[in-house]
Amino acid sequence: MTRLIAGVAGGLSLATPDSRTRPTTGRTREALFSRLDARLDFTDLRVLDLYAGSAALGLEAISRGAEELVAVEAGRTAASVARRNAQAVGDALDQASARPARITVVEQRVQSWLSGAPAAHFDLVFVDPPYDVSTAALETLLVDLLPALSPLADVVIERSSRTPDLRWPAGYVGQPPRRYGETVLWFGESEDARVG
Repeated sequence: MTRLIAGVAGGLSLATPDSRTRPTTGRTREALFSRLDARLDFTDLRVLDLYAGSAALGLEAISRGAEELVAVEAGRTAASVARRNAQAVGDALDQASARPARITVVEQRVQSWLSGAPAAHFDLVFVDPPYDVSTAALETLLVDLLPALSPLADVVIERSSRTPDLRWPAGYVGQPPRRYGETVLWFGESEDARVG
């Protein structure tokens, strides 16, 4: 069982999919959101959660004030769990008389969904692919993601500490990775295309 950390729905328990899905540990989620809290105001953010699993990362952002979440997950079981979690968070927002958020769970392969993604739309993106997705494939995905990002969007990637280091493609500014046990988080930001 996973719990949301903070915000309107803080403390809410979320269901997790079966053992084929690897949820982000509580320690890693706390470190991730502590870092994001230091640099972002979640209010009105449009969030994309790729390889969403239970959608815990995106729903944490919704709990903290984000206005929209699109969670993309190809696995039928995981997408069903993400929908149930989205409903629970939506109900918690309603009970707290908080501003409603738009939450959409898309059961589709990430690369396929990206081909029709809205342009310059998302302010914060979580990318948590299965560890067997190669670093080269992930770098290609980041190129395909770029048109969907608003200027200066934040992108967070979760990988195994055993995977090869990521090289951010042109269009991104990367920060040094942070390691949490067997997990490494990569933080990047899309460049502002309006500059120059």
